[in-house]
Amino acid sequence: MKLQSKILITVLAGSLAACATSPLGRNQFLLMPEDQMSEMGATAYAQIKQETPVSKDQGQINYVLCVANAITSSLPEKQPWEVNLFQDDAANAFALPGGKIGVNTGLLKVARNQSQLATVIGHEIGHVQAHHSNERMSLEYATQNGLGLLGAIAGQDTAVKQGIFAAMGLGAEYGVALPFSRKHEAEADIIGLQLMANAGFDPRESINLWINMAASNGGEPPEFMSTHPSNETRINGLQSKLPEVMPLYNKAKAAGRNPNCG
Repeated sequence: MKLQSKILITVLAGSLAACATSPLGRNQFLLMPEDQMSEMGATAYAQIKQETPVSKDQGQINYVLCVANAITSSLPEKQPWEVNLFQDDAANAFALPGGKIGVNTGLLKVARNQSQLATVIGHEIGHVQAHHSNERMSLEYATQNGLGLLGAIAGQDTAVKQGIFAAMGLGAEYGVALPFSRKHEAEADIIGLQLMANAGFDPRESINLWINMAASNGGEPPEFMSTHPSNETRINGLQSKLPEVMPLYNKAKAAGRNPNCG
């Protein structure tokens, strides 16, 4: 059997072994062990805490903790979550494998009530629940090794081949990696809506949150060159899912899940 065929069979076998399913039923390609992802998340979080000051505003800290705890306490899997409010003007938040959540003080200027803040925190936890970090790392590994495999199969290195593979690298970025990231964002939006609704936060406020985001962001790059959907695309996607999540919200309210974070 030729060496190229052996390599191809090895790659295909690894791909089949790495198949998984997201919380929304989408097929996934995951190569990294979850305990390793958690370890990497903890390491990254420790570095962020070293490089970014933590807020000393106890009122804002308690507010963020209240919203985050309301969501994490309603998750089916029970694990401790570390939550910090970072002194950073960027309107952003993040969650990492291993139960780590970070919220920037700048987000509190855009997320103007508890349900809007829950929209962002739920979205970020959605990324973790759907193993998106693992999927992105697995995709990067497969893309780089896939291009190398094609290079081995193509044989002799020539100027023409170099040009072709440079174009293929660009194609991998805009044709696979970026749409994949946008798919992750849309998926995290849906999971986030479900999480906030289950915790008793009003999912209708997700629309207002992204209207605020659009007003604060100004110009955006073309959607096909962005890892995130356009604000208009995101808002339309959220609106289309509201009929599915409002019953979850009403059920949470009836069960007494009524967060009062401020």
